[in-house]
Amino acid sequence: MKIYTYKNCDTCRKALKWLDAQGMDYVQIAIRESPPTVEELQSMLAAYKGEIRKLFNTSGRDYQALKLKDRLPDMTLPEALKLLAGNGNLIKRPFLRSETTNLVGFKEEEWSEKLNSKQ
Repeated sequence: MKIYTYKNCDTCRKALKWLDAQGMDYVQIAIRESPPTVEELQSMLAAYKGEIRKLFNTSGRDYQALKLKDRLPDMTLPEALKLLAGNGNLIKRPFLRSETTNLVGFKEEEWSEKLNSKQ
């Protein structure tokens, strides 16, 4: 299991603490320095029924500076995925991928349901 995080993100810290408490093994990756690939983003997108906005960190500075609230509806899917893959600050975090599960953002109930059912 891979989890993309940002060191100053409280939600990421909560997710890592939760994973540790569950005794789950994971590889932590710095999302800013090594964002998910287009292929990983496509897999996550499929898990969220094609809702590209769910993958964006809509409260982030980069999202706001690029005026993506207005631009995103007119972007093609390849354009949006390329933008995300090129700028980890734009991606909602934490971003967790395993062979069986894709999760973005941390909601303990959702993570418990999806991850504990896969063990």
